[in-house]
Amino acid sequence: QVQLVESGGGLVQAGGSLRLSCAASEMFLCMGWFRQTPGKEREGVATSYTGGRLTHVYDMVKGRFTIAQDNAQKTLYLQMDSLRPEDTATYYCVARRSLHGCTAGHLGAADFEYWGQGTQVTVSS
Repeated sequence: QVQLVESGGGLVQAGGSLRLSCAASEMFLCMGWFRQTPGKEREGVATSYTGGRLTHVYDMVKGRFTIAQDNAQKTLYLQMDSLRPEDTATYYCVARRSLHGCTAGHLGAADFEYWGQGTQVTVSS
């Protein structure tokens, strides 16, 4: 059974940093992070080809967030710096078996088969 378990969320002031972790039962070729706020659709944050160094960070967090992985530890990370109140959301670790389009920036929530339970990030102003 595939398990993705996020941790590292919490409350932080604007301008601060958090690092999210996703402990995976197995690593997939394409993994990433999505987020969702109440009443809105889930949106992509960052994706990574875990077999190499290709990553994609979506425009709204580009320059502030970084995605990385430790394959030996089966862990995916999301380093979030210069946080803003609009980054407040539930953050989800996601994975898919197909590599196709992984870092092209156009994959949507429906393209990922596996989801974690989410971790809440709240940024106060």
